[in-house]
Amino acid sequence: MQRQYWFLGSLLLGAALIAPVGMQAQAKRQNCPDKGYYDRNRKECHTWDANEDRAYQSWQTAQHKSQRDFAKRRATEQSQYWKWRHDHPDTDNNRHENPPHN
Repeated sequence: MQRQYWFLGSLLLGAALIAPVGMQAQAKRQNCPDKGYYDRNRKECHTWDANEDRAYQSWQTAQHKSQRDFAKRRATEQSQYWKWRHDHPDTDNNRHENPPHN
């Protein structure tokens, strides 16, 4: 009987020690704007706009990924995208909705 109490106490203590870390991560995600996504590796928010959507489409093509909503991708795939995104910053040419024609 004493082992059961010891096990239960250890379990509760472990949960109490881990809970603040989970709550802190959740709080960081909640600080992102409504149309934002949290980059866990860099600990920053990214606003999703038309420019980000174009970059995401390019990533899907470059990585031979199926077309899927970013929000429906696994966390590991989202992290892969943000890593790729930081390695492929915007240029002035792809910042515009409709680039000028020559």
